[in-house]
Amino acid sequence: MDSDAAPSVTPGAVAFVLENASPDAATGVPVPEIVLQVVDLKPIGTRFTFLASDGKDKIKTMLLTQLAPEVRSGNIQNLGVIRVLDYTCNTIGEKQEKVLIITKLEVVFKALDSEIKCEAEKQEEKPAILLSPKEESVVLSKPTNAPPLPPVVLKPKQEVKSASQIVNEQRGNAAPAARLAMTRRVHPLISLNPYQGNWIIKVRVTSKGNLRTYKNARGEGCVFNVELTDVDGTQIQATMFNEAAKKFYPMFELGKVYYISKGSLRVANKQFKTVHNDYEMTLNENAVVEEAEGETFIPQVQYNFVKIDQLGPYVGGRELVDVIGVVQSVSPTLSVRRKIDNETIPKRDIVVADDSSKTVTISLWNDLATTTGQELLDMVDSAPIIAIKSLKVSDFQGLSLSTVGRSTIVVNPDLPEAEQLRAWYDSEGKGTSMASIGSDMGASRVGGARSMYSDRVFLSHITSDPNLGQDKPVFFSLNAYISLIKPDQTMWYRACKTCNKKVTEAIGSGYWCEGCQKNDAECSLRYIMVIKVSDPTGEAWLSLFNDQAERIVGCSADELDRIRKEEGDDSYLLKLKEATWVPHLFRVSVTQNEYMNEKRQRITVRSEAPVDHAAEAKYMLEEIAKLTGC
Repeated sequence: MDSDAAPSVTPGAVAFVLENASPDAATGVPVPEIVLQVVDLKPIGTRFTFLASDGKDKIKTMLLTQLAPEVRSGNIQNLGVIRVLDYTCNTIGEKQEKVLIITKLEVVFKALDSEIKCEAEKQEEKPAILLSPKEESVVLSKPTNAPPLPPVVLKPKQEVKSASQIVNEQRGNAAPAARLAMTRRVHPLISLNPYQGNWIIKVRVTSKGNLRTYKNARGEGCVFNVELTDVDGTQIQATMFNEAAKKFYPMFELGKVYYISKGSLRVANKQFKTVHNDYEMTLNENAVVEEAEGETFIPQVQYNFVKIDQLGPYVGGRELVDVIGVVQSVSPTLSVRRKIDNETIPKRDIVVADDSSKTVTISLWNDLATTTGQELLDMVDSAPIIAIKSLKVSDFQGLSLSTVGRSTIVVNPDLPEAEQLRAWYDSEGKGTSMASIGSDMGASRVGGARSMYSDRVFLSHITSDPNLGQDKPVFFSLNAYISLIKPDQTMWYRACKTCNKKVTEAIGSGYWCEGCQKNDAECSLRYIMVIKVSDPTGEAWLSLFNDQAERIVGCSADELDRIRKEEGDDSYLLKLKEATWVPHLFRVSVTQNEYMNEKRQRITVRSEAPVDHAAEAKYMLEEIAKLTGC
């Protein structure tokens, strides 16, 4: 820091960075002495931006996240003076705005009393500007018709080394492989945009999807994607198709660091993007991917954990979530036949808990079911902790999670959250009675975004619109009375005790499960029924499954079957009658089904809860306030 002289800035520095967007020794453009003033410093998310001033011109500037601590510690302040050692100048956004991204700097002066204004502004013509990072000066601009004026020469202080000197010293001291890496100009991911030409990035593969096949009007092909993270923690998704997918799928390994170049960028599809980046990358077969051996400083997988009791708002949405929890149970591997292509794929369910004292069921698919799932089954007695990235949240069984192609699982991860979770489980969690979040998705569930009090409608809103749910399922909440449960309907089906799927009577004896591919001596009964509900505007038939039906009827299907057989039809009918004319809150989905070449509306109960009259009164008061404007 220069304390024995008034700090100054480099005249013409802004013009220089605009003309030389990526100075590099490899391209013949060294980084000169660039001293700028920080003006209008302010935070933008986890980064800081300001206007960099050379006394005459200004340019919008952004600091990488790794430089943010310099601002928070007070080393970089508003109206301070900095020396830029390395940078990239990019065109960003629809307005094609030039932005200076500083990747390396030195603080010259923490803060001045006012903004620096160059005296050259007052002159009609500017003198020549000589920037001297080395012994010889580099002439940046020289007006042809300017009168002879003494040049302004700005040289660094003797004790301050230029950027090129520092880089040369580093290269000289490094091993041959390291010197090779240092000759590349690595661009931070935040600096990339679709309009940029050549670039090289150094990133870690923090998520790798499966190689998938597809078929559309243009033919068949294959595709896979990876999530990449740079040293600054910025992430981007890269996708490869067909020949590129076949070439790079075996090359990319989860957790390794790579140099990547000759890719292309486009604006990310917000519906399908999995990382926080405005752009997504495409690599074709001409892209260059090289492993950066021995590199360890690129961040590992970046997690954004969601507590189990906070999963409610994510139900039915496209956003994927990360979860960390203690494994409570692991099921055997099941074989599930996929409807789209009739292919059989492996599945395994695990139950995990966290310090919210809730559990959730997670379905593992494909390789995760057979490899990691088997590993968890072998060690389930030790209650391992797992961190899972990119899980889909659905309303199956109230609420459940499932892996997708890009999901990753780490067993007993070395994370602060894992240490906290282990301490909680060993001290109190092990002996705590924990409820499933799926069975607790009633009116008072956490999150509220899709609770029993959101999307509340009357039955007439659904029944009066026959096209409702035609394109995709739509969800509503209802407050209705059960008016009829038909006693002569098929109330249940025979189910496998392991996977709950339908079984058939085996030849000889027992019951055959197609899902488990095995024959069992016994089976269980599970409800599948319809009920008629009514509200002030009308009535409708709702389809009901086992978990909700058990709460409504008040007993299991096996118990109801026993009542019918042992106690007679009167007791059976009385049990069903007791469940009618009781108010319930329902969360339902509305879809269109085709039956006998005729489209029909199907209303399915996804979750159910008894009416909480205090909560219901509060809801009604809020609705009245909305109507009256109070």
